Amino acid sequence: MNAMHEIDYQIHGDDMQLVECELDPGEAMIGEAGSLMYMEQGIDMDTMLGDGSQQQSGIFGKLLGAGKRLITGESLFTTVYANQSHVKRKVAFAAPYAGKIIPVDLKRMGGTLVCQKDAFLCAAKGVAVGIAFQRKLGAGFFGGEGFIMQKLEGDGMAFLHAGGTILKRELQAGESLRVDTGCLVALTPSVNYDIQYVGKIKTALFGGEGLFFATLSGPGTVWLQSLPLSRLASRIFAAAPQMGGSKDEGSVLGGFGGGGLVGGILGGDRN
Repeated sequence: MNAMHEIDYQIHGDDMQLVECELDPGEAMIGEAGSLMYMEQGIDMDTMLGDGSQQQSGIFGKLLGAGKRLITGESLFTTVYANQSHVKRKVAFAAPYAGKIIPVDLKRMGGTLVCQKDAFLCAAKGVAVGIAFQRKLGAGFFGGEGFIMQKLEGDGMAFLHAGGTILKRELQAGESLRVDTGCLVALTPSVNYDIQYVGKIKTALFGGEGLFFATLSGPGTVWLQSLPLSRLASRIFAAAPQMGGSKDEGSVLGGFGGGGLVGGILGGDRN
């Protein structure tokens, strides 16, 4: 197992969180594109192909690692933040939307963690960010958001982000849980993951919860999110004005019409 950089950190905030990491001289972190909030003087920022782990040494390894990241929908490149000064310096990474940051010590997880493709935020340099294909055809064809997942490998700290409230569940051997595929954030490799049909045509067509569940079977640890980004985006899109509608639609004033009596008066139209 590769030696990781030891990272001291502190998570700030409630619903819009950030993680502040303190780097000793020579220590470094990798961050997802667009996740940086700030960095103190002495932190050097560099971009590299792949994730910079020893598993991706050499040009072939780097190209292979970058290709895996591309499949998961991420950038080919990873940004590395290294402390080049002689004193401790801080770098902070912010959550991309409302939710929680989940700190994970990969050493305590057996060195491997499987997570949703958009959950990774940042990690200690040396953590390998790869791809985890589902072995079962059902999960592959019908898994939706759970089909292509990221695999984090190493023995350092990694930080994930998920929407809404986070629920951590410890599944015992033989214990199973059925969840919405989008609500699954991460799981340890010992958890068996498969896709199950809801079972009833009426429920599938009119239930509003989709055609398939993710079935998780223990033993192992799983993390769930109450508000997947896809669900949040669909609600925002449904509430947004469509086909040139007024932004006041749905309000009391909008009930008179965007260019109606009240709306027109308030808008300055007195003719």
